[in-house]
Amino acid sequence: MRHTDFNPDVDRLCLTDVLAALSDPLRVGLVRLLADGEERNFGEFAVPVAKSTLSHHLKVLNTAGLTWRREEGTRCYVRLRRDDVDARFPHLLDTVLAAADRDDVGHHVTGGARSIAGGG
Repeated sequence: MRHTDFNPDVDRLCLTDVLAALSDPLRVGLVRLLADGEERNFGEFAVPVAKSTLSHHLKVLNTAGLTWRREEGTRCYVRLRRDDVDARFPHLLDTVLAAADRDDVGHHVTGGARSIAGGG
């Protein structure tokens, strides 16, 4: 990934970074969940991985420019940068989300309380 800062400017989004971030089923699932436009707290994701692994996946999405990250005290909030990604790469997210829905990629990511043993 080329960016190390949070929330890179839209003109700095790189297609290969975005595609690399979307190459993992769990990250696709996170994007599917965030596609509703809602901002979510880190703890609202129910995923079959440990908290540290979820943190890594959210960082990859943010570093690629797919999500906005906002910190408030000890809490971290994320939302999909739909408008920015669509402006930079028209129809990319629509295509990815439609394919993910069709192929059932990322279905294991849901909203709600985390319920994975050891995942905190």
